[in-house]
Amino acid sequence: MAATTQWAHTKEELDTRKRSSATRRFEEALQRKIVGQREAVQALVELYQVFCAGLCSPGRPVGNLLFLGPTGSGKTRIVEAAAEVLFGDSRAVIKIDCAEFQHSHEIAKIVGSPPGYLGHRETHPLITQEELSKSHRENLKLSFLLFDEIEKASDSLWQLLLGMLDKATLTLGDNRRVDLSQTVIFLTSNLGGGEISELMQGGMGFVQPKDKPAAVDQKVERTAVEAARRKFSPEFMNRLDNVVVFHPLKRDELDEIVDMEFAQVQKRVLDSTAAAFLFRTTDEAREFLLEEGTDPRYGARHLKRAIERHVVSPFAKLLATGQVRSGDILLIDRYPGENELTFLKENERCSYNTHMIFAAPIANQLTN
Repeated sequence: MAATTQWAHTKEELDTRKRSSATRRFEEALQRKIVGQREAVQALVELYQVFCAGLCSPGRPVGNLLFLGPTGSGKTRIVEAAAEVLFGDSRAVIKIDCAEFQHSHEIAKIVGSPPGYLGHRETHPLITQEELSKSHRENLKLSFLLFDEIEKASDSLWQLLLGMLDKATLTLGDNRRVDLSQTVIFLTSNLGGGEISELMQGGMGFVQPKDKPAAVDQKVERTAVEAARRKFSPEFMNRLDNVVVFHPLKRDELDEIVDMEFAQVQKRVLDSTAAAFLFRTTDEAREFLLEEGTDPRYGARHLKRAIERHVVSPFAKLLATGQVRSGDILLIDRYPGENELTFLKENERCSYNTHMIFAAPIANQLTN
């Protein structure tokens, strides 16, 4: 008599929204460094989760991401921030500025000259297996490759890119092959940036309270994607895993960036060998910097320049002339009607520990 096997059928609903602890730490660390741009953060987090699970497509890069949006919206910054979180160094990115490769012969800077060409031994490729491996850690074999302002690339670079995005390989001038299967390829473009800035005009370039944010965001995304489709070929667009549109920064987001920039300036002051002091600002001073640093054409870059000009440069003069000493506390204010900031030394002095003021760099043990 044949034996029969009975299976007990039980069903348990699984939660696909749940993330690993490593992915959560990565997301939290990235959100502390990036203001706004939630879609871009989520795209990187999802990609990192797939990589950690070992489910990346074989024979392809870990991910091919195209970042669109106006200048100064954080496209390059988010790549550097992710590198800082994962590798402990924001410079752990191989960056190719496509504006430097607008002519076909300049492609040799990337792949090296073939043997027999004059200067062959002196031409060192920008992308090599050794360069990609520099960012690898014992528990994280991952590399970042960034092509900035991809719309300025020459036809030769485009042909090179198509193979890299599809097959995850690059053949150098000396016929060595570079494996890109452990690499995330980022591409940035300002296409549609001018149209987006015009769309956001009205009240210093920010969305007005009467506007519906969702409707404006949809228009921004549609404008950027349509500009990309007009410029880039279907072969290129089909090789992308994700297209992310970066939105112009709003007023409340620029407020957050001011705080982050002040923290960076304070760190530079405390690291200075001249005199380490503390500073704080009034609301009037912050408002002045936002007025001076707000330009929808340049995004956060214009704000950073305003802080360098109106805060860092005066600090340098105060240090050089000995008007401030270690332990001093400065108040940055703006008097009504004045077109510059005022720096006041408060009477009380302070003692401090830099480790108490600034948290230590985020540990990169994210794959545990």
